[in-house]
Amino acid sequence: MKIITFNQKKTSKIALEFDEIVPNTVMDWTKEDWDAYQVPIGNSRFPITDFFDIEIEGEAKSPSEVKMVLNGDYGRVKYIGYRMTGGEIEVNGNADLHAGAEMAGGLVTVHGNVEAHAGREMSGGKLVIMGNTKEFTGASYIGEWRGMTGGEIIVHGNAGKQCGECLTGGKIHVLGDCDILAGIHMTKGTIEIDGNVNRWPGGQMKNGNIIIHGKVGRLLEGFVEQDIVTDPEVDGVTYPGRYIEYKGDIALNGKGTLLIDAEKNRDRLSTWIEEDDEYNAIRVYRNQ
Repeated sequence: MKIITFNQKKTSKIALEFDEIVPNTVMDWTKEDWDAYQVPIGNSRFPITDFFDIEIEGEAKSPSEVKMVLNGDYGRVKYIGYRMTGGEIEVNGNADLHAGAEMAGGLVTVHGNVEAHAGREMSGGKLVIMGNTKEFTGASYIGEWRGMTGGEIIVHGNAGKQCGECLTGGKIHVLGDCDILAGIHMTKGTIEIDGNVNRWPGGQMKNGNIIIHGKVGRLLEGFVEQDIVTDPEVDGVTYPGRYIEYKGDIALNGKGTLLIDAEKNRDRLSTWIEEDDEYNAIRVYRNQ
């Protein structure tokens, strides 16, 4: 196992770019290689040793045997884990834009908050964010129509708007709350949200699954209620409890599934019978 530890010496007002620094590219780098390397900052490059003390322990025969440990505040370091294919990156602090973008394998863990476009267009691997993340998590990038195609993203905090935009595979799990338009334009894959959703989850989705365990602010009228389901199974995973099931977005002839916790959203139901804890009808929801 080869462990490469970055101990931050100073920060930069202009973001550093780590798109060239992932286990699959630095696996064989020696101390001399790091001393000679210049990190991109805007339109220029500067010695990476101006910003970090870098320690190397052990050896690796493949990227899967490389672990990078980033100690400090990386809130002005972009592209951490960009296009990585294996190995592990652990960030003991915050991270800037595009963390885990286009990654195909390995594990990236951020023990802090992450800026926008986390895990965008990733095809494999696992991205774990222990804090909050901003907009476009697991989404497509500007001008692209396809977002995350595989892998897994876990956000322990809250996620910003358009989480999972254009999702075509993989799974996103947000343990906190989520802002507007989670799963917009998605065609495949699963989004699970433990907390509340501001409004309009699944807008213009054609397929895929969204499971919301919290309160939903507003739904789009393109979602048609189906039934109350108990312990539904989605892609081999059982979600205990009772959910209101919707299909949509019918504005695009969509066949996606939206499951929202029935008890947390009982205001959408016409009657709740406390005696036997059953629901006997579904109120037609009007977006007012």
